[in-house]
Parts: sequence; structure tokens; C-alpha cells
Amino acid sequence: MTTLTVRRLGIDLETPPDRHWAGGDAFRTALFNALSMSFPAGEQLFIDSVRRGVEALPEAERARFGDELRDFVAQEATHRHVHQRFNAHLERQGLVNRWQARIQRRRRRLEPLDPRIWVGATAAAEHWTAILAQHLLAHPGLLAGAEPRLVHLWQWHAAEELEHRATAFDLYLALGGNQAWRVRLFRLVSWHFVIDLLRQTVNNLRRDSSAWRPSTWVSAWRVLFGAEGLVRCNWRPWKRYLAADFHPAEADGRSGARWLAAHTELAPPVRR
Repeated sequence: MTTLTVRRLGIDLETPPDRHWAGGDAFRTALFNALSMSFPAGEQLFIDSVRRGVEALPEAERARFGDELRDFVAQEATHRHVHQRFNAHLERQGLVNRWQARIQRRRRRLEPLDPRIWVGATAAAEHWTAILAQHLLAHPGLLAGAEPRLVHLWQWHAAEELEHRATAFDLYLALGGNQAWRVRLFRLVSWHFVIDLLRQTVNNLRRDSSAWRPSTWVSAWRVLFGAEGLVRCNWRPWKRYLAADFHPAEADGRSGARWLAAHTELAPPVRR
């Protein structure tokens, strides 16, 4: 089992961010804003998924997962709360969160389904967040020029995503989830995640009147397909999830652990 730590992030969330807070780069700002817009509804879905999953476990297994799942829920609830506060600033800037409504519609379709489907979809989404988290911590240029408090927000979130990257996956296995459904759910989640991220990013750029600037799409190409681009660097870790012998613990989580160890004053433990 994984030992998780619940922390409180001590940054200023009251001061509004600049419109192009990611170093004046419209595309990077729109992309990170889009991700943030998905988190309140997405993190709540993850929380409810693992709660349903643990209720479906035999009593002995439930006790084995108890502390880890409690702290997973607490970490995700903290992420949800922090991004709700950040997203309120985006709403005041005139951005419209359309991704959240799509997550909520899919949640309604999940309601009658087996808890293993909920947990399998969460494990798939958690692999995506772990991939992005590892990339962010390895490539600080993604947030070059951003305010330190916002750099800290994203790095803290990334580090904790790496810390609990295996929790939903292990719960899925404990529930008897099989390889075929794991892969099927991962492909489905991947499709929705990529399409929704792109749609919300473009929507943010349109609202911001930055969609047709050449500099926006030069940045988009560099961020997505450049030498350190998200697509170029993360194709293999994405594909690795499809292998029968995959486990999230095989990914290197040391970058997240190092960040958390170096920033205990910024993100002090609330509970270990």
C-alpha cells in the first residue's frame, strides 16, 4: 500500500492572476486554465469513484485500503477546493467552463454502472494526470515567466498526483477488474480527455481574443510537438498503460517526492 500525506497549500489565492499569467503566453495560459476548469468536477468524480469502490470490497480488503483511500480523498478534495478558487478568477475574466458540464453529464451516465467501471475510469484518468505531472516537473519551461505562486500551485498539484498515482489502479485490481476493461476504459477516457482539453483550450483562446494570433499557434506547436512537447515526450508512457504487466508504481515518482520534501513550509502536512 502507498503512504499518502495530506497537505495544506499556503499560497495567495485571493489576488487575481494576470490574463496571460503563464509568462504572457496566451496558449500556455489557455491550456493550463482548461486543465484547471476540469478539476473541480473531475476530482469529485474520482472521490466518489473510490468511495463506491471501497464499499464494494470485502470487509478484510476494505480495512487494508482504509488509510490510503481516506488520504487519497483528502488530497483530491484539497485539489478541488484550490482549483475552484482559481477558477473563480477565470470566470471573472469572462472565460466559460464548458468542460465541467460534460464531466457532469458523463457522471450521470455512470450512475447505474458497476463500481469497477467508476474505479477503472478513475485509474485511467489518474494515469493521464501522472503523465502530465511528471512532464511538468521535468520541464519547468512550461511555466516560464509565471508568477511564483502559480508555479507553486501547479507543481504542488503535480507532486501529489505522482504520490497517489497507483491508488485507484490498485483498488480496481482488488475489485477484480480485468485487463480487457482496463484498456477499454483507458482508450475511452483518453479520447474524451484529449478532445475536451483541446475544445476548452480553444474556447478560452476565443474568449480571450487570442485564437487567431500567429504567436498563439507557434506556442501551441512548441508546447505540443516541440522537442520537449507534450505529445512527443509522452506517447510512450501513454501507450505503456495498455500492457498487461503495467503498474503505475513503475513510473518514476522521485521528482514529485523531491519537490514535496523541498517545500514543506509552502505545503505543510496536515495529516500523515
